[in-house]
Amino acid sequence: MPMPAFEEYEPAGDCACRGCAQRRRTLARARAIRLRDGGHPAARGARRALVLATAAGVVLGGGGGAAVAVTAPAAGPAATDDPGPGSPQGGRTPLHGPKGGPVGKPGAPSGVKRIDRTTIINRAKLWLDAKVPYSMSEYWTDGYRQDCSGYVSMVWNLGSNEWTGSLDKFATKITKADLLPGDMLLFHNPADPNNGSHVVVFGGWADETQTHYIAYEQTRPTTRKLATPYGYWSNGSKYIPYRFNGVTGGIVPDDPAPPVPAPGDATVFPGAAKFGPGQTNDHVARLGRMLIERGAFRFYPKGVADRAWSEHDRLATQAFQTAQGWTGADADGIPGAHTWRLLVERTGKNIPPLVGAAPGPGGVRAYPGASVFRPGVAHDAIAALGRQLVKKGFGKHYTSGPGPRWSEADRRNVEAFQRAQGWRGAAANGYPGPETWRRLFA
Repeated sequence: MPMPAFEEYEPAGDCACRGCAQRRRTLARARAIRLRDGGHPAARGARRALVLATAAGVVLGGGGGAAVAVTAPAAGPAATDDPGPGSPQGGRTPLHGPKGGPVGKPGAPSGVKRIDRTTIINRAKLWLDAKVPYSMSEYWTDGYRQDCSGYVSMVWNLGSNEWTGSLDKFATKITKADLLPGDMLLFHNPADPNNGSHVVVFGGWADETQTHYIAYEQTRPTTRKLATPYGYWSNGSKYIPYRFNGVTGGIVPDDPAPPVPAPGDATVFPGAAKFGPGQTNDHVARLGRMLIERGAFRFYPKGVADRAWSEHDRLATQAFQTAQGWTGADADGIPGAHTWRLLVERTGKNIPPLVGAAPGPGGVRAYPGASVFRPGVAHDAIAALGRQLVKKGFGKHYTSGPGPRWSEADRRNVEAFQRAQGWRGAAANGYPGPETWRRLFA
């Protein structure tokens, strides 16, 4: 068996493992010796021998745990394209009370508490909002250790502080295609378990290509939520998706269960679980269509909504909720029963157009709806339409203006623009629809 090579190393100031703790005690004794011997070369040699003997005892003796990696503390996350975790972790411990002492014993995988996905994500946001600082030896007020594995233990409400070597015992391995908000992506590196492992909470896909996802994670300097390449910034292929064994549906248990729609009844709210990251169904597509009718066209670059939930749906829903004067949690971009009722019944306020403002997603300004372009109607969007027609060279029917009140001159100029697109018949009737509007303002 080859002898291991050792080197002097600086212990992490907040590391609670036996190796770093012993190294700090050794350095303290060495400093005391230095004060007594005046820095004599023989004494310095004795101190170095003591350091090597200590490291050898930790590595060869085992100490009841994994061998301690002799490395410098990992750097914090970069502020560039690869903000890796830089997050060493502690071992398996119980919760800690207000005075810092352990409370109870570590939990057992067979005794997990049931929890739904909404609650999991809401728990993840608790540390995010509190900006909990990263530490592998400190414990937050809820008793969970302030490192990556302690964070996932808190989010899943395990009742104990697990680590990357034990979290998989509370979960089941799944595939990338199965990932839903509240699942985890785990990288446990046996070769360097304390410094070389990491775990994050999956918050949903960031784009339709599923190349990036929203990661909730505990890392330096504080808890963060960040669009992250799948499976991670580094060692991406080694991150394995898992589903917590205690996860239930997507509705918070304290909320009343949504009514079950009767066959063909499209007016009943289908439930919050049908919307949000990872959801694909007909309700999402219908939501998008209703939002587009209420002025959300600018949020959909393709001009249509599909069955897969995306950031376009969230932004459009949030814009509609904000138009009703709602704020905070009432305008979070996830439709509730009230939002759905207003959309289905075509009541409430439309999303206001961004007349004169910068284009939204896809380069499209807000289409205000077909009802604006009717005889007798006055609206700022009509004046903006006229100015854009003139700018594009289709203003010859204006004898004055253009102005904010819809006129026959507006209709004839729009008709000329539509015919220039190659459209005929009803497609060139002079009344702008979403596609006419998009091409005018593109």
